[in-house]
Amino acid sequence: MSAAAQALQNLARAAVGLGVTATAVSQVIYDVDGGERAVMFDRFRGVLPVVKGEGTHLMVPFIQNPTIYDVRTRAKSLTSVTGTKDLQQVNVTLRVLCRPDVDKLPKIHMELGQDYDDRVLPSIGNEVLKATVAQFNADQLLTQRQEVSNMVSQGLRKRAKDFGIILDDVALTHLSFSHEYTKAIEAKQVSQQEAERAVYVVKRSEQEREAAIIRAEGESESARLISLATKTAGPALVELRRIEASREIAQTLAKSRNVMYLPGSGANMLLGIGGQ
Repeated sequence: MSAAAQALQNLARAAVGLGVTATAVSQVIYDVDGGERAVMFDRFRGVLPVVKGEGTHLMVPFIQNPTIYDVRTRAKSLTSVTGTKDLQQVNVTLRVLCRPDVDKLPKIHMELGQDYDDRVLPSIGNEVLKATVAQFNADQLLTQRQEVSNMVSQGLRKRAKDFGIILDDVALTHLSFSHEYTKAIEAKQVSQQEAERAVYVVKRSEQEREAAIIRAEGESESARLISLATKTAGPALVELRRIEASREIAQTLAKSRNVMYLPGSGANMLLGIGGQ
């Protein structure tokens, strides 16, 4: 055998050896990335209670098998159709931010599996929503929405904790009622607006009536005072008023573009100067 052939044969054997070594190494180590944790299953001891963090770890080939869990927070949407205290149907939607309790991952792995959130959250969410919404009337769900959201959040966090699930945030995102109830609410609002408008019209009428009374009383008092002044002053007051009126008429005519002069007889008649 030539030297070149011998070299190729040695290279092939080295490559096979490296492949076997790499395969063996891959069977005894595993990696856990950031934001993940590993739960180890041992064929003889079952699920081990120790949770592995980020990094590279050793395992026994063919005996141990790791399961990787994502422990970062993720959003879930929960929807429930339930009844209110006054027997109205309401469609409620929640948005929750959830993640597993790392210390309880072995228990979660044994009892629920990797889809723990899909197994647990819809059922306990429906349970808490029904129990909470049943304590309020339909209109209270709208006027006391923050209180309802807080009650749902407290109840859901408590129930999720029993399953090893941590809820970082719970928010009530949607409330909708049946079509019939929505129409009834709209009709009620229209009636309230019409009632408020009727009250406004009544108040305005009362104010106008009071203004008319005050105006009439003022005119009556003015007439009384004029009558009293006439009786006291006699013809002199009447003559003074006539002269003042004539003067105002003359001034108005003088300012008019269509009147160039005042007729002598007309002026004397208005002013009462002549013909007496």
